[in-house]
Amino acid sequence: MYPAILTAHSWLRWVALLAGIGTVAALLKGETAAARAERWSLVLLIALDVQMLLGLLLYFALSPFTTEALKDFGAAMQNPALRFFAVDHIVTMFGAVILVHVGRVLGRTAKSAEAKRMRLLVCVGFAVVAMLAGIPWPGMASGRPLFRF
Repeated sequence: MYPAILTAHSWLRWVALLAGIGTVAALLKGETAAARAERWSLVLLIALDVQMLLGLLLYFALSPFTTEALKDFGAAMQNPALRFFAVDHIVTMFGAVILVHVGRVLGRTAKSAEAKRMRLLVCVGFAVVAMLAGIPWPGMASGRPLFRF
């Protein structure tokens, strides 16, 4: 079960990144792309929520890395790869999920279309940066392949 969930989690990151970049691009185009930005941000929200559920399943039940890290958290903090998955990855990705949810709520409560666009742009922009920072890119101490099969 671990390999299947890990593969789904890995591939879904590309959907989330694409949706995040699509949302930012549509928001930068202004009011002419408001409906497109709304659709992109909804896809982003759904992708991140599913990604978070899969990630939590990996973190608390399936991953041998976090199982090892949670046994001795102090020792895990000394190991960059374990620390990345035990703390850095989960914190940045939770931050991204929270930012997208907050951005959509703030956008809905905005008084004008421009305020909605700017609120969503700031939140989703920071969420995309957080996602890029929290991905275990190849070459890092905790690096993983770009595509799992």
